[in-house]
Amino acid sequence: MPITEIEFPSLPAAKLLFGTRETNLRFLESTLNIEIKADGNMVRITGPGDSIKAAQKVLVTLYEEASTNREITASEISEQLALVHAGGEGGANSACVLVTSDKRVIRAKTENQKAYVEAIRRDDVVFGVGPAGTGKTYLAMAMAVDALMRKRVKRIILVRPAVEAGERLGFLPGDMAEKVNPYLRPLYDALYDMVDVDRAQHWMSQGAIEVAPLAFMRGRTLNSAFVILDEAQNSTQEQMKMFLTRLGFGSKAIVTGDLTQTDLTGDARSGLAQAVEILANIDGISIIRLNESDIVRHPLVQKIVVAYDKAAHKHETNKRDIDTIDTEK
Repeated sequence: MPITEIEFPSLPAAKLLFGTRETNLRFLESTLNIEIKADGNMVRITGPGDSIKAAQKVLVTLYEEASTNREITASEISEQLALVHAGGEGGANSACVLVTSDKRVIRAKTENQKAYVEAIRRDDVVFGVGPAGTGKTYLAMAMAVDALMRKRVKRIILVRPAVEAGERLGFLPGDMAEKVNPYLRPLYDALYDMVDVDRAQHWMSQGAIEVAPLAFMRGRTLNSAFVILDEAQNSTQEQMKMFLTRLGFGSKAIVTGDLTQTDLTGDARSGLAQAVEILANIDGISIIRLNESDIVRHPLVQKIVVAYDKAAHKHETNKRDIDTIDTEK
């Protein structure tokens, strides 16, 4: 029977990898029909060759996460094992976005979401385009929080077009955060899901997290910042150009939106629609398209999105048919 030994550099990290009372090792044993014996920071694996290779890949990959002083959970072992069996490169770093304050791991769950996360890591300007529930805003916020916690940026700036108020917010009571709070609520919800309220409020009071309506970005240069423009389908072409040209040194801009949910009135064309057309072939800019298969909310949300898409397609088809008949007349 084949035998493999693995020695991990750090004993504390190895213990975090093995889990409390070595529960992660026991899980691998029962799942892969192998035997694992731990001795300090070393494990000895006995069993079929393919199973040993799978266990070795899982343990070596997740050891990197344990090295950040975080205990690995059985669910992470299971997820990583599924990636190995699927023949994917996997890797905790490719899927893991953020470890929250309560040790919950936020991960990219679909292939498009993983491509989105990798694009954010790689490029300074990323567009995430897709329907509600695909994680485009949530994952962007998780990446922003991670960057702030690791001191890769000095601040997070959350931006959204306040279309409902016409962006004429001066008459509303309160400071800037209070004025735009109703329009930035989804971003706040995501933030509070990742860090505790005290830390979030401390960051805001120190200026490490800033909120602003899109119209108020004019004339600024944003250095060392992680900037998220949410609901970008409601930006005009002029606003989108203005926003993208605010980017300074050491900054990232993530633009999210759903092109089927534009609230602009009249003949105004969405700045997001134009941007994804004219910026598609520029190095350093990624455009990631998510779809209904990437929806990670309640299962019914995916069905609702599909139903509305079909209805919209049917409406457009009927409209074209009517226009054709009118033309023929």
